[in-house]
Amino acid sequence: MAAPARPLLEGLTRFAAGFDRAAHWAALSRSERSRRRSQAESLGPRERAEALRNLRDRYKRPELLATPELFFPAPRAPLAKETAVRAFGRAGEVVDLKWDSGYALFAEDVAERYLRHEANRTAVARLVRHRDRPRPAVVLVHGYLGGNFALEERAWPLGWLFEAGLDVALAVLPMHGPRASGGRPRFPSSDPRVTNEGFRQAVHDLRGLVCHLRARGAPAVGMMGMSLGGYTTALVATVEPDLAFAVPFIPLASIADFAREGGRYVGTVSQQAEQHRLLEEVHAVVSPLSRPPLVPPAGRLVVAGEADRITPADHARRIAEHFEAPLETFPGGHLLQFGRARGFRAVGRMLGGLGLLEPRSRGR
Repeated sequence: MAAPARPLLEGLTRFAAGFDRAAHWAALSRSERSRRRSQAESLGPRERAEALRNLRDRYKRPELLATPELFFPAPRAPLAKETAVRAFGRAGEVVDLKWDSGYALFAEDVAERYLRHEANRTAVARLVRHRDRPRPAVVLVHGYLGGNFALEERAWPLGWLFEAGLDVALAVLPMHGPRASGGRPRFPSSDPRVTNEGFRQAVHDLRGLVCHLRARGAPAVGMMGMSLGGYTTALVATVEPDLAFAVPFIPLASIADFAREGGRYVGTVSQQAEQHRLLEEVHAVVSPLSRPPLVPPAGRLVVAGEADRITPADHARRIAEHFEAPLETFPGGHLLQFGRARGFRAVGRMLGGLGLLEPRSRGR
């Protein structure tokens, strides 16, 4: 198919960028009343800075950054219950997996707020697998507000990945999809402690899923994630030594940057800059930029949308530079991902180079 003419491409790019801006505002804007109800967002600049300094002293400890297992203890392979869903073509089947997350909090002072969400105590994934034998597997991680399997099956090129010879697992992040308690997900949160717990649990549950796939015979397991899932994928890649590849796709790279881009800081320019710096330090323990990647260099790739206005391409560039990974771009945005086949072709080339694809499927 011929590439669109330049005027059409420019028009599509502007439309995708504008659509992202509108959707971002609609999804993340909050009323003044809701902001007042939030303890964190009701604080003035001095009170915010003081609260963030206290949290920085708790989380930005050299031993937690230098030794990942102190903050991210290795999970055991979970005892997952399988429920058959349907056939997937002639060669595959779809099963849902559920298991007890078994997650233990790091910050006990948020126990009441975090643990009251009972649905979140059960980890969930949907596995699309070949019937004949275990294949190399890819874990796909959704973005904010995602996790609905019916939608995620359409958000990802599921058929292509399956036909390429991969088993595909759709994971669900904490407080999302069937793990949510209604309304907007409680993770990420305006309370940095809850956000850190959410990423810590996400790493715990995703590593458990990797263990499960390996235990059932997958010769290799990798991960791809979009947006919030891209951030989480990059984070897992700095903690889990058994990932064959990691592809952050239109990823978030910095919670503090995202807060700044969303106008979440208050006070003077210098006070807002201080809040940004402190929030970056509070979240350093769960940042994919704090530790080196453990994924082999040949298994690293980052994909960005040139018109993305929710997690702009600078986020992807930061991760790519830290990971020393190739950065592939496509012309579309975060939600209207036109041209994204360019990104998935790069994924196919990478996976083919790793020997993980069927020979006929190494391009797209």
